[in-house]
Amino acid sequence: MLDRDVGPTPMYPPSYMEPGMGRPTPYGNQTDYRIYELNKRLQNWTEDCDNLWWDAFTTEFFEDDAMLTITFCLEDGPKRYTIGRTLIPRYFRSIFEGGATELFYVLKHPKESFHSNFVSLDCDQCTMVTQNGKPMFTQVCVEGRLYLEFMFDDMMRIKTWHFSIRQHREVLPRSILAMHDPQMLDQLAKNITRCGLSNSTLNYLRLCVILEPMQELMSRHKTYSLSPRDCLKTCLFQKWQRMVAPPAEPARQAPNKRRKRKVSGGSTVSSGGGNNNNSNSKKKSPANSFSLSSQVPDLVGTKTCTVPELEDRS
Repeated sequence: MLDRDVGPTPMYPPSYMEPGMGRPTPYGNQTDYRIYELNKRLQNWTEDCDNLWWDAFTTEFFEDDAMLTITFCLEDGPKRYTIGRTLIPRYFRSIFEGGATELFYVLKHPKESFHSNFVSLDCDQCTMVTQNGKPMFTQVCVEGRLYLEFMFDDMMRIKTWHFSIRQHREVLPRSILAMHDPQMLDQLAKNITRCGLSNSTLNYLRLCVILEPMQELMSRHKTYSLSPRDCLKTCLFQKWQRMVAPPAEPARQAPNKRRKRKVSGGSTVSSGGGNNNNSNSKKKSPANSFSLSSQVPDLVGTKTCTVPELEDRS
């Protein structure tokens, strides 16, 4: 096969097969098996599949609040596109509208991690393979990192999809080289994709930059049957209310009830109110409450030594 390289030579996973030789078998992990089911559903695609088919496909494998992110680098710099659940069906459909007749994902050494309410799948060596029939049969292999988050429930649907494209290759059948037509060879030497994505998919992702912020307007129009102008006014008014509304005051903590302690003599002193009494009580020593006459014996008639006498003795 004629290989049109873009970047360094990629490492294909062992499950990579030539066209017509079957597909990779499912793995033991549950998340890997969900990718296998996704590939199997994509194999059922035909040209007769309409928007209902693609919406049913997305409902089966993606959560209602799912987010899909694609990152890659073109000639004018890196690109990052993030779309919501409403625009995901159209994204997969744009791949087939760009000339692809088959689409599947190959994972090599995926890492599965369990969290509180979701399961993450991180595969640093993921290959998105598409078979293109226009203008000539071409197999496009897009390599990158795929990170997925599945909800940890019975349906195991995807909540987060992030595919970071690093490089791609376009492979042609060797039989085409037998055609000694210079014009045909010049046409075959040109890539049919940019970073592994067709022009149809790239144009749709650029359009999503405008469509994604308008999802709130579309949802309001569909729910309340308002005109586009009224939907815009309502959304702007609610956003203005959120900006003008004063921030919520933090809840005040109730003052702690301080215990009263008893002081000798039977009187009670509050630690919160009587600061002076409290300070005085701290200065007083326990010895002040006792009389010396009752504790010290009578010292009358006892000889005392003065300082001069001590000096003479020394």
